[in-house]
Amino acid sequence: MTSSRKNKTLYIDKEAASALELVDDGLLAPVTKLMNEAESQEVLQTGLIDGKSFPFPFILAPSGKRNEEIIASLAKGEEATILCDGELFATLTVEETFQIDPNERVKHIYGTDDLTHPGVMTTIKRIGHWAVSGEYEILNKQKNTSKEEIQKVKELIGAKHVSSLVMAVNPLHRAHERLIRQTLESTDLLIIFLLKPYDSANIAFDIRKEALEFFINNFLPKNRVVIVPLENSYIFAGYNEIIIDAIVAKNYGCDRLTIGRNHAGLGMFYDCNSNKSIVDRVTGIDIEITVASEYVYCDECKTLVSKNTCPHGQHHQISYHTDSILELLEAGLLPPAVLIRKEISSFLLSKLFLNRFKNIEKLYYDTFPVKGLLEEHTEKDFYLELMKLYQTTSLT
Repeated sequence: MTSSRKNKTLYIDKEAASALELVDDGLLAPVTKLMNEAESQEVLQTGLIDGKSFPFPFILAPSGKRNEEIIASLAKGEEATILCDGELFATLTVEETFQIDPNERVKHIYGTDDLTHPGVMTTIKRIGHWAVSGEYEILNKQKNTSKEEIQKVKELIGAKHVSSLVMAVNPLHRAHERLIRQTLESTDLLIIFLLKPYDSANIAFDIRKEALEFFINNFLPKNRVVIVPLENSYIFAGYNEIIIDAIVAKNYGCDRLTIGRNHAGLGMFYDCNSNKSIVDRVTGIDIEITVASEYVYCDECKTLVSKNTCPHGQHHQISYHTDSILELLEAGLLPPAVLIRKEISSFLLSKLFLNRFKNIEKLYYDTFPVKGLLEEHTEKDFYLELMKLYQTTSLT
């Protein structure tokens, strides 16, 4: 029963709001609401909810003196208003309030509370000392149509198996392409969850999405691949990320999840005389998790290969380190085509360096062979032709 006292207001950011929306959409099931203290303790002790893996309590504990004072004053049955970035977001019917330790909270998420860890530093600033539990209703919410879209595609192509990848593609490189192709070979439909971060990503989400769509539309059977934007909030961070990925993929209708060998949350450990990973701890989630090979370019094999099958050793192998490839792009350099498909790198550079050249038409006609016809050319066209010259070998 709602209290007769005037509604009280809590203030959250978009990152917290996205986590609440995931639950509201049924994408973190079996979680259906904000957990109370007893439920939180059970998750911490067992790592389970209703017999299914869940890595840490799902709670709302926003930082700030005003938030903490409001939560501490709330009574059971009272209704609180939740604002996100100053706009009305949801109403919450209070079940319980309780105190938490922010340092312990980040330990459960990241496995450490070391403030030199960038995720820990960012997250601990967002966590207060008081948590509130209960049912909530999101107001003026935009409908998530991705589940319906996936179901329509499944029915259209008669898909029996649906696989998933969770990727940032920041930027999309050749190893990503190989992983996508390999996953698609053994499934009817592939869902690519494209991560959408809240911090300032090096390459904006819309640009990464357009690059991925270009690859799918031009080099894959596009009716068998669906891109789903995935808000990359703090709950996906840390060593439990794979468990959350599996839960979300399953709730979207996937029965398989493929992760890369260098996935940040894969960490190996030794238990019962064998090597295991976080994958071995996943319980009750009916989804098959596959760890893919790490791909490299071998200068002896002259192609992209799995490290499991290439006999030539690291001194012949080029690894696909996204940070280094990104550094080349941010410096305005075209990465070699062995690292990124030339159509992708040309597109990315044209977006990262808008109107870079004083007279692109003159530069184009002065640099490349032309048909003699006056045509308009974009900076993307320029980069594509430039890559062709880089690949010319008669004088090198």
